Amino acid sequence: MFRFKLVAPSGTKFDADVHEVILPTLDGEIGVLSEHMPLVSVVTTGAIVVRHNEKENDYNRDFFATTGGVIEVSDNTLRVLVDEADHADSINVAEAKAALERAHKLKAEAKDQISLNKAQALVDRHNVRLKVANLRRRHQK
Repeated sequence: MFRFKLVAPSGTKFDADVHEVILPTLDGEIGVLSEHMPLVSVVTTGAIVVRHNEKENDYNRDFFATTGGVIEVSDNTLRVLVDEADHADSINVAEAKAALERAHKLKAEAKDQISLNKAQALVDRHNVRLKVANLRRRHQK
């Protein structure tokens, strides 16, 4: 077991001892377990998956949608500071779908590179929120 702390500007999203955390990084997904080597890296837009204990089945994992930040592993603690983190249970699928549709519309109507980049970031954000909500629902069945 090791300590996992997930913090966003809105506050601490998770702070507990866990068995494993899977994180999206620039180089792909990485898994962190107890006694992981020291590491500082970038977390990208994607899903953070938390397994609380070794014997836990997939149905009890926690899922978070995140949009970028920083990972630090040291002294058997994983700290993840992100711009945003939404727990799967707090994501309203209908609202996320509507927001994704609006983001696609903004992207289609973008007149310059800055607007296009902002719209793409929104598309990515809402895509990952839907993915995480669907992961949670699929694993609860």
